[in-house]
Amino acid sequence: MVQLTQFGPAVAVAAVALLWPGRIRDRLGGTLPTRDRAGATTGRRAALLLTPVLITALCVGGGLLTSGSLPVTSPRAFAHPLALVVAAQLLGACAEEIGWRCYLQPLLRTRFGPVTASALVGVVWGLWHVPVLAQEPAFAAGFLLATTAMSVILGLALEGVRSNRLLLAGGFHTLINLGMLYVTDETAAATAPMLILGAASLAAALPWIAAARRTAHTAPDKIIVATAPGAR
Repeated sequence: MVQLTQFGPAVAVAAVALLWPGRIRDRLGGTLPTRDRAGATTGRRAALLLTPVLITALCVGGGLLTSGSLPVTSPRAFAHPLALVVAAQLLGACAEEIGWRCYLQPLLRTRFGPVTASALVGVVWGLWHVPVLAQEPAFAAGFLLATTAMSVILGLALEGVRSNRLLLAGGFHTLINLGMLYVTDETAAATAPMLILGAASLAAALPWIAAARRTAHTAPDKIIVATAPGAR
């Protein structure tokens, strides 16, 4: 249920914290719950956690159109109780997200705009899953498209969010993993489902990108990040 590689990003952040404690403190601002008011970000937080449901639904529709069947997996098919599977998925997802969305995203955000920074994190996130690259090129391409598109969603949704960034990113990641595990067959290393996941993730990312462009005139292109030093 949990892979050791999922803890790699968290270990890397811990290593940075030991070497440069001041830098890590600035970049990880907003990772955990604080008393800051959510304000205008409340709607984006809700939309973020609903987006995995949309992606899963699109995958279901794509699967039905291409294969005519839906390989739903019963929770009873696994040796562990559903609650344990969910907890393990959340633990593994948060271990990854503390590196991707809580550290690397704000770091790249100091140099790039939100979409570019998010896309770069998504590529790194995808390449981190090295076994995927051993699959056929179309499978790997679908996976990288999915991680890049989902990273853009996360980056735009978390832009300016000063509290609970880890749980929000980890919750999104967990819901995606649970959808793949129980509802669709993207975990079966088959090319068609992975391409559908990539297309579904891209389709879900487009409204986020469009919304970000509509509001781009209200903020500079470069670093206006809640996790930047001195943010309040």
